[in-house]
Amino acid sequence: MSDAPVCYCGQLSVTKTSWMVNNSGRRFRGCRFYEPPNACDYFSWVNPPPHPRYKVVINGLLRKATNNGNGEMKMRRLVKLHQIALVVFLLGAMIYKFVM
Repeated sequence: MSDAPVCYCGQLSVTKTSWMVNNSGRRFRGCRFYEPPNACDYFSWVNPPPHPRYKVVINGLLRKATNNGNGEMKMRRLVKLHQIALVVFLLGAMIYKFVM
């Protein structure tokens, strides 16, 4: 048996983690039918509000992780473009050599 409270619609609530700027990393319980129109709007925090410094650190780490992810994707695209350019150049050189 689960220790999760029952929400307003009679279902067991589910525990989730908030990643919104004001509550990053804070856990809450809500209706398992989270999306309207089925949600019954049940909501309760699992843990107390964290120290204000916690928000700054978590949001900074999330921003850093997002920026690193974007940078990695840009680097992969750049490498792929260089590979395509090299293939085009080599094909052009082979065609030029074949024609001449």
